[in-house]
Amino acid sequence: MSIKYSEDHEWIQVDGDIATVGITQHAQDALGDVVFVELPEVGKSYAQKDTAGVVESVKAAADVYMPVSGEIVEVNQALVDEPSLANSDPMGAGWFFKVRLSQPDEMAALMDEAAYKAFTG
Repeated sequence: MSIKYSEDHEWIQVDGDIATVGITQHAQDALGDVVFVELPEVGKSYAQKDTAGVVESVKAAADVYMPVSGEIVEVNQALVDEPSLANSDPMGAGWFFKVRLSQPDEMAALMDEAAYKAFTG
């Protein structure tokens, strides 16, 4: 399973028609210590680039955007209970939500790891 990246610093990993979404290592580095996370509502559908949540740190607050269109099928309750997971394991236990893809072709517009590294330079 390959991971893709958005210009808004979200990562997305697709397994079948379900994708897991979180913030990138770069995003959590820029934010600093995450103290609060607001996640989307399960069952709600979003279009690509819609605001789907909020992440707040000691330094700043940032919106979490949908890298693809779809319906939220699961949120990471552990992250709500322990927001620091976004710092300690942003690409693993610190995932934000899972979405059922409604427009899988949108994945083609996202960056692979090499392109994202060049983008964040």
